[in-house]
Amino acid sequence: MEKWPIGVFTSIGAGLGASLEAVKELGVPTVQLHAPPKELRTPEKAAEIKQQFAEAGITVTVVFCGFPGESYADIPTVRKTVGLVPPELRAERLQTTKEISDFAKALGVDAIAMHIGFIPEDPADPGYRPIVEVAQEVCDYSQANGQRFHLETGQETAEGLLRFIHDVGRDNLAVNFDPANMILYGSGNPIEALKKVGQYVKSVHCKDAKWAARPGEEWGEEVPLGEGDVGIETFLRTLKDLGYEGPLTIEREITGEQQKRDIAAAVKLLERLRAEIWGTCC
Repeated sequence: MEKWPIGVFTSIGAGLGASLEAVKELGVPTVQLHAPPKELRTPEKAAEIKQQFAEAGITVTVVFCGFPGESYADIPTVRKTVGLVPPELRAERLQTTKEISDFAKALGVDAIAMHIGFIPEDPADPGYRPIVEVAQEVCDYSQANGQRFHLETGQETAEGLLRFIHDVGRDNLAVNFDPANMILYGSGNPIEALKKVGQYVKSVHCKDAKWAARPGEEWGEEVPLGEGDVGIETFLRTLKDLGYEGPLTIEREITGEQQKRDIAAAVKLLERLRAEIWGTCC
């Protein structure tokens, strides 16, 4: 596969990802797939979905986990509802994660990913150790399925993420780096964070955002790629310096025709920057 194949975050029956039809129109070679709802994760449906992507010439690189009841309405709501952090939902969501890992295996995909939730920054917090342990269980299960487990960035600082990775202590734990999320959540400068966690980055989202007036207390604003505060060219050059050659997966968290237009423009922007950074051929 070429260096930095361009991809799109997509979904079948769930999530804010672009549809398969929209992805086909763009002609990109890779996608990250938001896991569909339970009724579409049967072995029969997995075989169907696998065939659809194969016929379209598209490689699924990561399957993303999502859970009923998650809400990204505002930062306090994310803290309460997202990922494996809410203790009352942890066991049920762990089981769902294992089912999604099995679904990904049926698709032939070697990585699953998620927002695990707001991990306490203080490892002495009584809520910290249980999240380490549930991450270890996900890693062990996905390892048995021949997969890595990618943590999407944003809800923790780079330092907090590094400590968590060290404490989990599993070789198949990796990072899906989303630079815009660092801005949206107010958790740190995305380029500096990327440099710190770079050795663990196995997938990325190409997404852009503008800082909030009160970072960490209120949302930043997601904007079309190249129009925000990430500095997309610097982001890509830093990825190259770190030796990352994997897919550049565009994520645009809106729906409708504007999403299609913004993703199409992002594809062109990434194609141009890729050619400039690697030379005319990569």
